[in-house]
Amino acid sequence: MSYFDAASSAPLHPVARQALQASLDEGWADPARLYREGRRARLLLDAAREAAADAVGCRPDELVFTSSGTRAVHSGIAGALSGRRRVGGHLVVSSVEHSSVLHSAAAHEAGGGSVTEVPVGRTGAVDAGVYAAALTPGTALACLQSANHETGTVQPVAEAAAACRGAGVPLLVDAAQSLGWGPVDGDWSLLTASAHKWGGPAGVGLLAVRKGVRFVPQGPADERESGRAAGFENVPAIVAAAASLRAVRAEAAAEGARLRGLVDRIRASVGELVPDVEVVGDPVRRLPHLVTFSCLYVDGETLLHELDVAGFSVSSGSSCTSSTLTPSHVLRAMGVLSEGNVRVSLPLGTAEAEVDRFLEVLPGVVGSVRERLGAGTGQVAAGRGREAEAGTGAEPEGATAAEPAAPGSAAELVVDALGKRCPVPVIELAKVIGDVPVGGVVTVLSDDEAARLDVPAWCEMRGQGYEGAHPVDGGTAFRVRRVS
Repeated sequence: MSYFDAASSAPLHPVARQALQASLDEGWADPARLYREGRRARLLLDAAREAAADAVGCRPDELVFTSSGTRAVHSGIAGALSGRRRVGGHLVVSSVEHSSVLHSAAAHEAGGGSVTEVPVGRTGAVDAGVYAAALTPGTALACLQSANHETGTVQPVAEAAAACRGAGVPLLVDAAQSLGWGPVDGDWSLLTASAHKWGGPAGVGLLAVRKGVRFVPQGPADERESGRAAGFENVPAIVAAAASLRAVRAEAAAEGARLRGLVDRIRASVGELVPDVEVVGDPVRRLPHLVTFSCLYVDGETLLHELDVAGFSVSSGSSCTSSTLTPSHVLRAMGVLSEGNVRVSLPLGTAEAEVDRFLEVLPGVVGSVRERLGAGTGQVAAGRGREAEAGTGAEPEGATAAEPAAPGSAAELVVDALGKRCPVPVIELAKVIGDVPVGGVVTVLSDDEAARLDVPAWCEMRGQGYEGAHPVDGGTAFRVRRVS
């Protein structure tokens, strides 16, 4: 089995395993106590803090350990906002932040604060100038991830940090995905990370707050971790997290270059091996181990299941794999195809042969899923090139003729895909686009949220004209004009 989902959780690093086993014997006592066992645990905790602070690029007394990366984000945002409540209640985030940041933003807004979501382009990166323009005199805090968890796109953190510094606004950086690859550039004020993302044990997060940043911890006071993370420290897990961070950093340059080469091969090959695929994210400014692509006419859940059967564990941002039936907020913010989305994130040590086998298996898996959904290459192309048969009573399956066209006007077809989920609306659109003449219109009726992304993305990929959407009873009508 090839595990290709390191962005969700990396396999436990051998150094982490060794450190965890050793510290279970030495670090079980309360590090706040003065007797021998407590002093031994304190020495281990202090050494882990120094190692982690060195990797982050901060002072040891600026860094605390939390129970998770999510807890670090929640505590960091709440503490910084509270510390600067006299400045104002405005929070700036990007539209592609991790859900932990967006959940904190939603809670802040529900409590009476205001939030600005800075949009991103199709590569998933914010424009540094647009980000800077979102800062106001009442901005209490700004948040920007170092690299995106779904696409690997690296954000312009240094430029954003400079803008925040000039405006007197602290910047919190979520470095969960990137910290294992290197320190975060720029003059940031707060930083969070999660150990299981770099091969440490789950249940350990980092929160760094630089000296001089106004910060008021929320919740009941606690004497541990400078009052910023309540509860008994899990010393063995913290030691393993710090040891593994130091170990992966030592390998980062060489392993990053090797994995980047493997990811480059995937990026270059999927479009050649599988028709109708969009590779998303920045091709250059990205993490070395991660690539995301989306396949037209594919059910994301079925695709992931079939890849699992074939021996590959991958992730997805498709709505078809979500209990909410809504596409990933990251893909939605980028405006890219969401159906048949696959995220491949290679763990350290991934063999070249595993990537070769993935590229061998992928075309057949995608093809079989498309055939199962009635979207084989011949089927989705069946409508292309045919002229609309006006007045003959012949209508393509799944489509109904609109009101008779005025003399000289283009024909129009309506595809009723209400109640049908991704990728059916786009499959039906592809089947009938050739049944209207060039200049004609196909209107797709759908109540699937994914169609808002997938119909425009299909038009861009197939060279057809997307004319927008408007509400109708039970859903939304998407208008597509045939260009060729």
